[in-house]
Amino acid sequence: MMDTYFTFALTVFTGFFAIMNPIANVPIFLGLTEDADDAEKKKIARSSTVTAFAIVAIFVILGKVIFEVFGITIPAFKITGGILIFFVGFEMLQSKKSAIKHIQNPNFDEGIAISPLAIPILAGPGTIVTAMNFVTGEGYVKMAVVIAIFALMCYLTYLAFSLSSKIIEKLGENIITVLGKVMGLIIAIIGTDMIIEGIKLAFK
Repeated sequence: MMDTYFTFALTVFTGFFAIMNPIANVPIFLGLTEDADDAEKKKIARSSTVTAFAIVAIFVILGKVIFEVFGITIPAFKITGGILIFFVGFEMLQSKKSAIKHIQNPNFDEGIAISPLAIPILAGPGTIVTAMNFVTGEGYVKMAVVIAIFALMCYLTYLAFSLSSKIIEKLGENIITVLGKVMGLIIAIIGTDMIIEGIKLAFK
């Protein structure tokens, strides 16, 4: 039983890490907070990650209610979510910024902690779909595991944002680009797997 939960937790962590990719989001964070001092950057990093956690946790907890209210079926959700996630990963493989995340000519404002950082960069459709996919049809224990792993992911993102200048200095843009491509491949695979699961459920 413990091995099952460990494998599940590892899968969840890999999925969240690929879709959120704290390291690859560092240049975006620096670009948005270019005119902020270190104290403001930490404040924005904290606000954005806490907001992102709250949004995803609400969707994880109320996922079943949302499904019932809108009459969404699990196969339809998995197939649509898989297509969305695959599209994000495919764009990353082509070295394109996802249309979901692309920000044009941002001006510094503390409100960027909520939008665009928390929504849609951290808690975008891809992240929400991934989280809800992990808990669809599962019990409360796995739901708690998903929330705990996402909390860890948000903390790692906060650390990456807080140390953003040092990370860019140490790794360089080229390494971050390579990491982005690897994460893009993983995201595309996760999306494909979701589509396959959805089709199997629809025609079982």
